[in-house]
Amino acid sequence: MSRTKILDQAQIRQKIKRLAIEILENNFEEKSITLIGINNNGNGFAKHLMSELKKITEISISLYNVRLNPAAPLSSPIEINTPIETLKGKTIIVVDDVANTGRTIFYACKPILDIIPKKLEVAVLIDRKHKTFPIYPKYVGLSLATTLKEDIELQINADDWGAYMN
Repeated sequence: MSRTKILDQAQIRQKIKRLAIEILENNFEEKSITLIGINNNGNGFAKHLMSELKKITEISISLYNVRLNPAAPLSSPIEINTPIETLKGKTIIVVDDVANTGRTIFYACKPILDIIPKKLEVAVLIDRKHKTFPIYPKYVGLSLATTLKEDIELQINADDWGAYMN
């Protein structure tokens, strides 16, 4: 199976900068923003996004991680590494690397439904157009129309950053 690079490190960094600016433009009145990264790649992307946000704003930025099994989201508890009550009344942005059907992001938001946040938004680096769940990211680095058989792999935690389509 051939692998095609769709974004290189410089392009990913530029998209992260643009997404950080968009987030601030839409949340300029906020005193704090909470990022919640999904699993490893979402959390890695969220860390880079937080770093960029901290370069351009004095707003308090916090980062947490939500863990779930994307293949079977209800097979084990969905865990956020902070007591859910600490998120009450906060501006929350759920962050993932690639959005495909929307299912992983949908279930990652499940614990947040136990409290009432001030605002809940979604940011992804790559958005695919195969939604079967009502999740449409507000912040998107790259939108792709792909076939269902194609797979997108993002590497942002390694030395050689890149987004690849298989």
